[in-house]
Parts: sequence; structure tokens; C-alpha cells
Amino acid sequence: MKGLILTNAYTNTGDIAYQPERLKEEFEKMGVQIDVRPNDFFPISIFNGEIENNVSNYSFCIFLDKDKYALKGLEKAGVKIYNAYEPITVCDDKMLTYLTLANNCIPMPKTLPAPLCFDKSATVKESTVDAIIQKLGLPVIVKECFGSLGKGVYLAKSKQELTEICQNLKDKAHLFQEFVSSSYGKDIRIIVIGGEVIGAIMRVSNGDFRSNISSGGHGEIFTPTDQMKNLAVKISKVLNLDYCGMDFLLSEDGTPTVCEANSNAFFKGFEKVTGINVAKKYAEFILNDLKKCK
Repeated sequence: MKGLILTNAYTNTGDIAYQPERLKEEFEKMGVQIDVRPNDFFPISIFNGEIENNVSNYSFCIFLDKDKYALKGLEKAGVKIYNAYEPITVCDDKMLTYLTLANNCIPMPKTLPAPLCFDKSATVKESTVDAIIQKLGLPVIVKECFGSLGKGVYLAKSKQELTEICQNLKDKAHLFQEFVSSSYGKDIRIIVIGGEVIGAIMRVSNGDFRSNISSGGHGEIFTPTDQMKNLAVKISKVLNLDYCGMDFLLSEDGTPTVCEANSNAFFKGFEKVTGINVAKKYAEFILNDLKKCK
């Protein structure tokens, strides 16, 4: 058996490079040959109105990127992919993630989608800023809908700061979210594989309101409650994710609230803190799943 791991052609260092390397290592221990390739070799193309599959010699593909066009093409060509097109596309867009999870009895912060703006010269109305504050209060979280590693996430502490952020982001897809002060600089990361929780850590910042380990924070071993585990599994099923990292904020009484769902959650820090072999568990899940598909 031979598998392919597809990565981004322009970003493949540090924690990002660790993931495919570890997966390749564990698969090859199980006798599975793995090629790790960036997506710039054009895995799919359209000729004569038909999708041409340029990776037909692989039994499966682990997609560690957000290139939805290549992903959709591969899926349409019949390639078995982990994760699939729809869950990766949904999780790549934070607002679309919240909308997909809504109406499923899943607790999440109050959230407002920002009005779309197609004119870079436009000025955000004061009434718009006032409406955001009226609905969510201050401070308020502002998130770009597309972004990873804590980038594109802002904390507006005043009306002036919120106005400036709105003006800077007006032509980008973004959202506004209530600030959960009890979880300032910390959150819970739970990794789920094949609908099963394999472990959790608490991520703690170095003073910033964001807790990403890749941004300078650190991880601590954490034992999730049954409520957290059940919620993480439920979210993975709603989003149809084979592998994911669920991030939860904690209210004053310890009740979990969904922060984000990550379809390609990095696990370097997670493995280091917990000692759990995430790569091995993911590889085992994929091989077992492929057997079921035969």
C-alpha cells in the first residue's frame, strides 16, 4: 500500500513540517510507503472537460492543506481523502463553522458575522460599531474568518479600538464574538480521531489573550470532563471530521464553550506534553478505515 500526504507548497517549517514527518514515520513502521509532496505539482487538472487524477497510484491521501480546489478535484476523481472536502472547507471558515454547529445544542459564544464590504474606500458606520457593542459588549473579540495559529484574532477593549479594527478589516470576511473573560489566555485543546477522544491539554499564553502554543504559549496536561469529551465527539460528528483538534473556552463555573474546530490541528506540542503518539493513532485509524471500505 502507498499513501500520499499533501502539504502547502509555501508553508512547511516548524510545527507545520513536524506533522507530515511524524505521520510518514508511523505509517512506514506499519509497512505503508508514504510520499510527502507539496501541492504545487498539480495533483489534479481539467482536460477536455474531465478531471485528470495525477495521483491515481496512491491508495489514500492525507490532506494537510486548505487548498479547496485541489481537494475538491481529488475527491471528485475518487481519491480517498482524510479529511474530506466539506469538513476542511467548513473548518477553514470560522463563521461557516459556527453556522454549521448552530442548532445542534452546542454551546458557543454569541457571534455576529460582519457585513460584507466590497469597497476599500468605504468607511464603517458608527451605528454599525454601536450595534456590535450593544449586542456583545466590550471588550469584544474580532476574528478574520480565514486564519490559523492565532493570526487574525483581535481583542478590542474600547469603541475606538473596535472602530479601527473594523475599518482595517472591512473588505475581509470577519466576525465579532463575545469575550469570555474567564478564559483569558487559556483554552482546552482536545484531539479527536475517528470519533474518539485521545487526549487533551490546557494551552496557556505568555500574557497574550490568545493561547496558541505556536505563538509562544505552553501546554499542560489536562483531564477533560465527560461533558467536554462528549461535546468534542459530537462536534467532530456534526462536522464529519476524521481527525480534528477542538478548542474550548471555560466559563466561570468550568462549563465548556466551543472556540474553534481545527481540521488539521498541529500536534507537536500535544505529543510533547502528553506523551500520546497522535501520529500513530491517526495512522491506525486510517488503515482500519480503509479495510472497512474494501
